[in-house]
Amino acid sequence: MTADTLFPPEWSDRIALIVEPSGARMTFGELEARSNTVAHLLRARGLTPGSTVALLMENRAEFFVIAWAAQRTGLYYVGVNSHLTSPEIEYIVRDSGATALFASAAQLGAAAVASSDVEHRFVVDPANDHTGWEALGIALDGFPETAVPDQSEGDFLLYSSGTTGRPKGIQRPLPGGPLGSYPDAPGRWLRELLGFRPGDVYLCPAPIYHAAPLGWSMGAQRSGGTVVMLERFDAQSALAAIETHRVTHAQWVPTMFVRMLKLAPEIRQRYDLSSQRVAVHAAAPCPIAVKRAMIDWWGPILFEFYSSTEGMGATAIRSEDWLRKPGSVGLPLLGRPLILDDHGRELAAGEIGTVWFEGGTSFSYRGDPGRTAAVVDDKGRATVGDLGYLDEDGYLYLADRRTDLIISGGVNIYPREIEDVLILHPGVLDVAVIGAPDPDLGRRVVAVVQPAASGVVGAEELLEHCRARLARFKVPREVRFVEQLPRTPTGKLRKHLIADEPA
Repeated sequence: MTADTLFPPEWSDRIALIVEPSGARMTFGELEARSNTVAHLLRARGLTPGSTVALLMENRAEFFVIAWAAQRTGLYYVGVNSHLTSPEIEYIVRDSGATALFASAAQLGAAAVASSDVEHRFVVDPANDHTGWEALGIALDGFPETAVPDQSEGDFLLYSSGTTGRPKGIQRPLPGGPLGSYPDAPGRWLRELLGFRPGDVYLCPAPIYHAAPLGWSMGAQRSGGTVVMLERFDAQSALAAIETHRVTHAQWVPTMFVRMLKLAPEIRQRYDLSSQRVAVHAAAPCPIAVKRAMIDWWGPILFEFYSSTEGMGATAIRSEDWLRKPGSVGLPLLGRPLILDDHGRELAAGEIGTVWFEGGTSFSYRGDPGRTAAVVDDKGRATVGDLGYLDEDGYLYLADRRTDLIISGGVNIYPREIEDVLILHPGVLDVAVIGAPDPDLGRRVVAVVQPAASGVVGAEELLEHCRARLARFKVPREVRFVEQLPRTPTGKLRKHLIADEPA
């Protein structure tokens, strides 16, 4: 790469992005030019290195244009989950300190409250009297397609729910160096570990505002590959995209595997999937039976990695090793995993404890030094609270993805946020939210309710209460009623006793 361009001139006519099913396409030359134009707009509006922009939109081409504009101008950029409610969106936009917000027309209703304190608000669709919003196309008029003179590497600012139920911003120090100096871990892993070459094709079937889909897609483009992005996941459409675009690499979550495996055999056999060389999966533990079935179907091309949004460490495992050690999430890829007890002592092979990493990426929780200090010890080791063990060969196995965390369809759901909503209902005296096994999602959200003595409350009433206050994927799939929830004398909820109860 040259000092002035993200993408070499010789890539100009190569396709950088295809969006399905719309069929929208963008070359590297177009991505370079359009991101430069947005970069000039950001500078003209006063955004300097360290400023933050927020993106609230569906899987669409404009997301990449704006993200690359921020990346090349030393900014932080926040992809906001478009399925959140207005109060949830407002919290993230405000907490991130975003001074510019880019939204699609479909998201303006949800963004109305969130954008009230944002100085610069742009709608990426053509303007139709969107009061208070500038049409991006009009705002860009007259800006050049060449690079701004003070380019420097930016970074994404990611949000992940915390133990309090409030999303927390995970912020890394800005690279700050010239273009090409970004510590692009996903792109490096694609190139060095997974054989990704210029001209290869990477399939992104997941929402682009999530950490892995965004990071790996941009890493694929930095590596000279074409990204095929699905507007939304559909099992058969994903298989069709692999055949149509001769996909070489893709990234999945286990729920996607389940849904593809459940397709009728004649549909699964209809598509030519022979172009695939690597199928990356992460985000949630993959059931052993599901992974075996995928290897039987696609061959030993699965590459699993375990990490966190914080990036404090990572492990990985290839299919051949996994078949020898089923259930493992592999050997160190970033940092070194340690298994410690509650007193910080290192445990022997096979003993379950908290998974810590040393030597990983530095990070902090934005605006919350106390929270940062709570997960990093005096030796610089860090943890997200997952439980697991190392075997005698150093392979990591997870025993639990945090004690209370529910991972449903690859999405992290924190019970306390749901509990805080339900406890406000007048018919609820006490509540616990747990995860129950689900053959499709991995885990489903279950609310266990102790009704108030003053009246009777029904399950549908409680679900409607949740739907009005929570994003759809957080709403419980089931409500159970009990006479009393098990708590210790100090008031601590003993959730393991609830989870052991049959449905």
